[in-house]
Amino acid sequence: MKRSIAGAAATVSRRPRIADVRVTPIAFRDPPLLNVVGVHEPWALRSIIEVETDDGRIGLGESYGDLETLGNLARAQKQLVGLDPFDLNGLTAKVYEAVAGQPFAGQTFPPAGDKALASAIAAFEVAFLDLQGQIADRPLYEILGGAVRERVAYSAYLFYKFKQHKDDPGYPPDDWGEALTHAQMVDQTRRMVEEYGFGSIKLKAGVFEPDFEIDTLRAIAKAFPGYPLRIDPNGGWSVETTRRLMPKFEGLLEYLEDPVNSLDEAGEVAKFSTLPLATNMVTVAFGHIPKTVRLNAMQVILTDHHYWGGLRATQTLAHYGRTFGLGISMHSNSHLGISLAAMTHVGLTIPNLAYACDTHYPWQVEEVVEGGRANFRFEKGALAPPPGPGLGVRLDRAALATLHKQYVDCGIRKRDDAKEMRKYRPDWKSDRPRF
Repeated sequence: MKRSIAGAAATVSRRPRIADVRVTPIAFRDPPLLNVVGVHEPWALRSIIEVETDDGRIGLGESYGDLETLGNLARAQKQLVGLDPFDLNGLTAKVYEAVAGQPFAGQTFPPAGDKALASAIAAFEVAFLDLQGQIADRPLYEILGGAVRERVAYSAYLFYKFKQHKDDPGYPPDDWGEALTHAQMVDQTRRMVEEYGFGSIKLKAGVFEPDFEIDTLRAIAKAFPGYPLRIDPNGGWSVETTRRLMPKFEGLLEYLEDPVNSLDEAGEVAKFSTLPLATNMVTVAFGHIPKTVRLNAMQVILTDHHYWGGLRATQTLAHYGRTFGLGISMHSNSHLGISLAAMTHVGLTIPNLAYACDTHYPWQVEEVVEGGRANFRFEKGALAPPPGPGLGVRLDRAALATLHKQYVDCGIRKRDDAKEMRKYRPDWKSDRPRF
């Protein structure tokens, strides 16, 4: 018996520990997609996180690539060495100390939110969870409690767009072409549906006069009858503009996303809205939830593990949705496969994921994981995570080196859609509301 106990103790003592943490900034091609602020720059920035254990396993994460995020990740990464990959409270405590300069003591979430802190925790948490899956030889969704569905539904994400980036002849045009008219947007929708099988459709708005954009929606609805539609002007409308437009949405939309630019304004819109209101702009942190509920400002929250604090935080938000009767969907920014795998794993575990999730993935052409984009095969608009333990993806080091060189060479260090738009319109201003 003594040998057995000693053997068990030895086994426990050999549990892997974090030996190294690496953060690599990357840049990948991004089309000239239009939005209320301006237009996407030619290069989107991300960071790739590697958390390596002393037995050679590597957990992966993906986050933002701006200088502020990179600085926060750099402050925390060395503090994680020596942790057990299963010690997520220890991870949280280390990030609190490094990024917020305070001990982690279960503080009340600040009403203003804290995206920097939550984003840093999330970036490393995904990598820790990936390691947990590898160690347990289980897919990540099982580490998170198990699947309640086999695939996660995603939505077509439509953008008005230019044909090519301006003043950059060395940058190849994307094959989606221009989309500035109703007919061109219908063609874009058709390609999305034919190639990916999407069963829901979202239009990024706030670009043109609202009535023009509503006419685009009507053209899409005529071409794709019965498809749930959404519109997202990213806070580009005033309360009064939204009031005027509301009757036009009857029978057209499943929800209206972020018509106005603040939580207080959303509360005003909620008083006359005949539709569920959704957000990824004004309720973006746990500290925002009390006011959101008090004002009845939102009926759908688009979670995003990158800034809500990770995959477990995403599940917690979904529980709050069940508590307060809020629908749950998922927000997207320009991303690669590590993020898409993480989004899909957590999406499998959320019982009340009531709406198809956003993804920019059809707009991207590059990849940083082994096997590339073949890892992600949409069927009828839905996606299963890559098979295998953890996230199910591994890093392609040649691709990582290429994308890191693009980061070094592109010169962009912070996304600035307004600055990019001034190449087309020198007098451009991104003030909101625009309409």
